Amino acid sequence: MHGSFIDLTPLRSSSGFRRLWLGGLVSAFAAQLAVVAVLFHVWEETGSPLWTGMVGLVSAAAMTAGSLLGGTAADRYDRTRVLRWTTLGQLLAALGLTVQALPNLALGAAPGVTLVLVLVAANAFCAGFGAASRRSLPARLLDHLQLPAGIALLHLGVQGALLLGPAIGGVVIGAFGLAACFGICAAALCVALWTVLRLPPVPPPAATGASPWAMTREGLRHVSRPGAVRGAFGTDLFATLLVMPVSLFPMINEMRLDGAPETLGMMTSSVAVGGLLAGLLSGAVVRRQRLGRIQSGAAAVWCLALIGYGLSPTLGTILLCLAVAGAADTVSVIARGAIVQLVTPDARRGRVSAAEHVIGAAGPDVGNARSGLVAQLVGAPASLVGGGVLALIGIGWIAARNRHLRDFRRSDFSRGDQTDTL
Repeated sequence: MHGSFIDLTPLRSSSGFRRLWLGGLVSAFAAQLAVVAVLFHVWEETGSPLWTGMVGLVSAAAMTAGSLLGGTAADRYDRTRVLRWTTLGQLLAALGLTVQALPNLALGAAPGVTLVLVLVAANAFCAGFGAASRRSLPARLLDHLQLPAGIALLHLGVQGALLLGPAIGGVVIGAFGLAACFGICAAALCVALWTVLRLPPVPPPAATGASPWAMTREGLRHVSRPGAVRGAFGTDLFATLLVMPVSLFPMINEMRLDGAPETLGMMTSSVAVGGLLAGLLSGAVVRRQRLGRIQSGAAAVWCLALIGYGLSPTLGTILLCLAVAGAADTVSVIARGAIVQLVTPDARRGRVSAAEHVIGAAGPDVGNARSGLVAQLVGAPASLVGGGVLALIGIGWIAARNRHLRDFRRSDFSRGDQTDTL
């Protein structure tokens, strides 16, 4: 049983990884605080779901643009330096949100919301720009045998922030106001900036004379080539695009549980609880060799759990299915991240990590939009069951045809192209 618990070896063996992990934890916490505060602020100012929907749209567009540019920057410049500048940009955006939320600063509804959206876009762009550098650093800070455990630790921090951040943000807003919540977000980003300032230099593996556009095209070609990376990305896309449940929570809650707000909150928390528990028990995953099969299996469990959610008649079975789905998602993300980082040469790791970030962040948003549209036509249960069945077919098709993913073994990849910077 001891071997099933999360492996803390990366935190003990690498001071650089400890700083990266702490910075990622507080950055994720700050992001969750900001999400709650921004949505509350925009709703209070406008009372319009159109404006609250604009928050997600603006954030996704800016994040995607930043990620595509940041992937090339991560392979062209010192990754630590990129992360420092982008964290500073996020901090400045958080300070701007804090100032505009001060009670004595009357900006008016439309100008105030416009300013909030500009600051949200700036924060998302900086976060996206730095994501590739952050995601590709563990492979330079850790031995390749410790890399899956390191990715599990990073994901556990995100799950913890996802579980606690919104609840803490709501309490702070209720007790002290919006400016206090944004101020705590800025303070957390100060801690994140301190951690990245203490990271060692991580220069690109070799100088390149190619233009940034040429490097971006080359990175996209690498992702699209047949192999384990394309299979891992395809598996994730089938699972997220075809069966995402979040946009259906209110409809299922109304249909099965009389629309109580308490049960709606419990649905959201159940996914995070399942993911957190899976992260704590991730030692059973990171010590395995066949990470491709683990990802495929976890993605299939995700689909089956959400099919069960769509058919569940009671609160207990609904929450159980969502917790299982959250746990399966965590296992799939850990396996996918380890495969991508182990397979990809360091010279391309930034651009491939940027693609992974876009898939992991934008895929669920598109999947939720698809689920909502289909549910509007045929109902939430049919949307979940039909999408889940199609996703299972797609995941099985990739597992059957992609030999590189199916036969992936962690021990086949050495640390040959990694540079120890510590």
